[in-house]
Amino acid sequence: MCESLKSDYQLCEEIGRGRFGVVYRCFSPVSGEYFACKSIDKRQLSDPTDRECLEKEPKILQLLGGNPYILQIYKVYEDENYLHIITDLCEASDLYDRVSKRTFTEPEAAGVFKSLITAIAHCHRAGIAHRDIKPDNILFDSRNRLKLADFGSAEWFGIVENRTMRGIVGTPYYVAPEVLSGRDYNEKVDVWSAGVILYIMLAGVPPFYGESPAETFEAVLRGNLRFPTRIFRSVSPEVKDLLRKMICKDVSRRLSAEQVLRHPWIISGGESRALPDLT
Repeated sequence: MCESLKSDYQLCEEIGRGRFGVVYRCFSPVSGEYFACKSIDKRQLSDPTDRECLEKEPKILQLLGGNPYILQIYKVYEDENYLHIITDLCEASDLYDRVSKRTFTEPEAAGVFKSLITAIAHCHRAGIAHRDIKPDNILFDSRNRLKLADFGSAEWFGIVENRTMRGIVGTPYYVAPEVLSGRDYNEKVDVWSAGVILYIMLAGVPPFYGESPAETFEAVLRGNLRFPTRIFRSVSPEVKDLLRKMICKDVSRRLSAEQVLRHPWIISGGESRALPDLT
């Protein structure tokens, strides 16, 4: 293990394991706080794409530092065989666990969702698209604060030059149709994915699904958004309006993250009220 890491932190028990590394709880004697240490075995990175993703993520997290709803990176250590990344400790259940167990009331959903959209808007202002927004990547710390994580698929799109992106990345259920179609796309792919998450929080099921990933992708490409009466009977017109404007196949009509933050349903905290004219 890297000597400088051992001198700065005391590694404790393993709390997670992924394809290339292990996550440990660690303790800083200087600050008296606990953190997470993600230790990646570089010898297992035979695929250049995997290596690029894992090298890119710390740089992006450092660039996005300071936002309370994005996983903070504190230190990076590297030796010949390992990359060690010190981040916020998020041991509470992630959003995937939470939506697997129950649906959310509109005020509950609005509280979580506003934090998520605030994080996404911060990324977009910095010229970064996450490209894999899904419940598994939405963590919570010990104070139940949301932390957007896993920027391995993220990409710089640039603010001034406003360049588009390519490449099929993302996860079935959440990926935007323009990604699957192979066309160039922009940062609004994150807005689509966030809209799908909001739909699932309220309904308990995704808006597009199939018996296999291929069937799910076909449903996403069709983009036929529905609100089944038996599920959405008690859901307000305001949040349906927001969902239609986020899960919208026409990218030019899809809201930006900043526009989502200004939507009446977000501003009201999920409390129903009359919709003003937004034109």
